[in-house]
Amino acid sequence: MAQETFAEFWPVYVQAHSDAKTRLMHCVGTLAGWAILAAAIVKREWWWIALALVVPYALAWISHFFIEHNRPATFEHPLWSWWADQKMVGMMLVGKMGDEVRRVGSGG
Repeated sequence: MAQETFAEFWPVYVQAHSDAKTRLMHCVGTLAGWAILAAAIVKREWWWIALALVVPYALAWISHFFIEHNRPATFEHPLWSWWADQKMVGMMLVGKMGDEVRRVGSGG
């Protein structure tokens, strides 16, 4: 079933990231991507912007194919997937993502 809203997409996204190793790889990739983007701007190395996109996606996709054994949500919902990744990383940084995984997994 296609999700119509981000609120409907989010639980599906969380379930696809149930393994903590997958979430860690996403977090490392996302933070690295933001750092590379900031460095690109500061150093005016515009080709680094491509690297800022490749690094996070590479780590995320590797985690989906080899840890979760599922298909990245990027393929069906690229914008929601990007936004959900930012939300997940933010929740990880404040220590709330584990609770969210348990909440979604319990159907709550």
